[in-house]
Amino acid sequence: MKRGPFELMTRGQRRTLIVRALVRSLLTIALMVVIYYFLPLRRVVSGQTVIVLCGGLVAFAVVSYRQVRSIIHSVNPGVRAVELLSIAIPLFLLVFAVSYFLLERSDPAAFTERLNRTDALYFAVTVFATVGFGDIAPVSQAARIIAMVQMIGDLIVLGVLVRIVANAVRMNWKARSPTGSDPGAGPGPGPG
Repeated sequence: MKRGPFELMTRGQRRTLIVRALVRSLLTIALMVVIYYFLPLRRVVSGQTVIVLCGGLVAFAVVSYRQVRSIIHSVNPGVRAVELLSIAIPLFLLVFAVSYFLLERSDPAAFTERLNRTDALYFAVTVFATVGFGDIAPVSQAARIIAMVQMIGDLIVLGVLVRIVANAVRMNWKARSPTGSDPGAGPGPGPG
């Protein structure tokens, strides 16, 4: 059963669609990283870290919400889903990297070592990946709280966001199916 235009495309058209999606995602990620490195984050105001973190998380939620809605209405929901995840996760990590960087600027003893922008991004990625090399660790209460918020957010991003994206793709397929059922669901409920 055909699920949409992707299945109707030639191999060359599919390849072009995938390459365009990858290029868009990579360019967006590169732009976000460039912005991260060039943001004027020199002057630290008391409470700025919390404001930046909250604002960044709201921006992340808005971007994710809009992207999920676009998946539901997309002609190629699977491609849009991959684009969403490849943009949302780096955005999430960059929000925390900015927060760690600003926190370190306001309290140089917040971590076991001084953080430049690369160190802050590295720490955000190691927390996300649950690697925990131990070379950089939060020391102050504020740093530990932000790291805990990231850890909980990591679970939400990996669990809930991936689930929401998968459901959006499934809703799209179901809406376009002639029978109104999920074409990827199989023949019906299994035993038990």
